Amino acid sequence: MHALSELGTALWALMTPGMLFNVVWATLLGIFVGALPGLTATLGVALLTTLTYSLERDAAILVLLCMYVGAIYGGSRSAILLNIPGTPASAATALDGYPMARAGRAGYAMGLATAGSVLGTLVGILLLVMVAPPLAELAMDFGSFEFFWLAVFGVLISGQLTASTSAIKGYIAGILGLMVAMVGSEGIHAHVRFSFGIDALNGGIALIPAMVGAFGFTEVLSAMWNAQGQVVDGSRRGERMIPRLVDLWRYKFTVIRSGIIGTIVGIIPGVGEDIGAWASYSVARQTSSERDQFGKGSQEGLTAAETGNSAVVPGSLIPALTLAIPGSASAAVLIAALFIHGIRPGPLIMIEEPTFIYSVAAMMILATLAMGIFGIALTRVFVQVLKVPYAYLMPVVFTLCVIGPYALSQRLFDVGVMVVFGLIGFVLRQMNYPMAPLVLGIILGSLLDKSLRRGLTLSEGDLTPFFTRPMSLMFVVIIAFSILMNLRFVRNRLARLMARAESAGQKAER
Repeated sequence: MHALSELGTALWALMTPGMLFNVVWATLLGIFVGALPGLTATLGVALLTTLTYSLERDAAILVLLCMYVGAIYGGSRSAILLNIPGTPASAATALDGYPMARAGRAGYAMGLATAGSVLGTLVGILLLVMVAPPLAELAMDFGSFEFFWLAVFGVLISGQLTASTSAIKGYIAGILGLMVAMVGSEGIHAHVRFSFGIDALNGGIALIPAMVGAFGFTEVLSAMWNAQGQVVDGSRRGERMIPRLVDLWRYKFTVIRSGIIGTIVGIIPGVGEDIGAWASYSVARQTSSERDQFGKGSQEGLTAAETGNSAVVPGSLIPALTLAIPGSASAAVLIAALFIHGIRPGPLIMIEEPTFIYSVAAMMILATLAMGIFGIALTRVFVQVLKVPYAYLMPVVFTLCVIGPYALSQRLFDVGVMVVFGLIGFVLRQMNYPMAPLVLGIILGSLLDKSLRRGLTLSEGDLTPFFTRPMSLMFVVIIAFSILMNLRFVRNRLARLMARAESAGQKAER
């Protein structure tokens, strides 16, 4: 009851003309950003962060959350109509959404995607309100030893789950991010490291220019390599856009299950919305009575994918707010924005800002409602938006990539950082390296470094507390298990043992 009361108070505080206007334009802009192939939610949030300095704190955070929610949803538009996911989170949506569009049911497919996104986000918001406050209280027991392992775990798990070919590429990207975080003045004694005599590096490499380059400029370069798809004009005249209640009720367990899976995936640092969509889609396919329709225009598959990826959004904010560990790349940008606007995410947030989590939940509810309304009302408009040529779109994106970092500090050096990271990101992407571990490495590098050295100072150089304290030991076990399970010979050995056990069980039954 206390949580509902706080949530109601936070919602009422946002019911002002100015705040509602921000909800409208930011959500609409987010949907357009997500719908346009080559633009991502992370790019949208990163670029918009640089433009929110003149806004009051709550208004700035509301705008960024609306952009985040809208962009993740908007990717389903191009996935359904173009078979090109507007964002990576919508890759699973294309499997069934595009076949539905080609069969003349594009409008209904977009309506189902809208309903799934709204319900998935609401499930995630509910779990955010329920899980975040007790998790913040639990995190109060964390010390330097636990935060060191938490940082290691964040980079490790994101490296394993986001690398599309091998986990080693994810690890390499994460280590590169950690190396970048070591440049400049260290956090305890302000000793300058790895500046190579360049005075501009004494303060380190700023997060926002690096992130805008890695996601923004990289997207511009990558988009030039990808062909623009053909828009499917697959809607029948007078076709129903609002999903039937009977369809939603038929897939009620799929929606609830996918919402929970998406939220859990969001809590895992650095995994992201695409993993939430694929995990939800995979489970729905395994448990469905119509699994033969998956990939051919399945309504259940489309609903599961959209519910799963949207539920990751509030789920990713749970560790971001309570532990300052981003649950996705977009959440990493949001953490930077929170610091910029005077909010310190982490274990102390329930002490310094006891109602802030409920304010975030209220902001996301408004963004979700706006997303649902625009998603249904502007379905046919998106068909025209998706026809914008790259030749017109990408110069605008590049201009924003330059203006944003320069506006932060009025230093051309930060523009150079953006360009360098854009080139590095493009090269890494061509070699199939994931970007999320790189960003997480930059975010978590300072935490890892300071926690390690503070822990060694407290223990007078003794490493034992890193392995003997209860929470530290739990992280060590989880990390060791994750690494072992990623080794091929270990997996093969376990598979053989399980096969033997199954064979022995069958013999015993006979």
